[in-house]
Amino acid sequence: MATVLLIESGGNVCSVALARNNELIGIREENDPKSHATRLTVFIQELMEEHGIAVTELDAVAVGRGPGSYTGLRIGVSAAKGICYAAEIPLIAIDSLQALASGILNYTSHSKAFSEEKPLLLCPMIDARRMEVYSAFYTPELERATEVEAIVIDSNSFKDTLESSNIIFFGSGADKCKEVIVSPNAHFVESLEPSARFMIPLAFKALNTKDFENVAYFEPYYLKDFVAIKAKNKVLTQAKD
Repeated sequence: MATVLLIESGGNVCSVALARNNELIGIREENDPKSHATRLTVFIQELMEEHGIAVTELDAVAVGRGPGSYTGLRIGVSAAKGICYAAEIPLIAIDSLQALASGILNYTSHSKAFSEEKPLLLCPMIDARRMEVYSAFYTPELERATEVEAIVIDSNSFKDTLESSNIIFFGSGADKCKEVIVSPNAHFVESLEPSARFMIPLAFKALNTKDFENVAYFEPYYLKDFVAIKAKNKVLTQAKD
């Protein structure tokens, strides 16, 4: 019986799951983007102890590859690589947008609510600040139909595609786009955040096909370069007497 540890840390939610033979057996999640560094390893330890599983008994570790938060992705990938290196087990990387699309298909009924008169496309969106999102189109078979991009959303976004297709928009970036993208073919699923459980079907498919990453050289898919933000409040030097 194959057992996989799954880690998703590229968004607001710090999420860790355990799955056996394509079935979820345990999960820990916390919706706080500032908690990843302190909670991730705690969640991993709690799940492993709760189910009596040692890291050497895992068949692989699956981690969200991005796109997403630069810091969050590095925290998750570093933890996954450390476990894989120490236990000498494979590392699986999962496209974070594809995992969100998997969540819509496998954990909700939204994708089944449309007629076959028009094609259905899934559009996961990960918030990239302001009106920018990381996004791509996926088919109901989870095949990527467009390249992953960082897109600035306006009233003309996806206009041509919406004329011929039903599109489900979802993910942390979708809520802010609801008032901007207006079309009878645009359908929004609110408050759907990335979760390690959404990765399960994709992770076991990769395990079965031995689609593994090089533990030493694997890097997350940031999509955009890291930009440091200067603090607004500067410490003033005390004036001399």
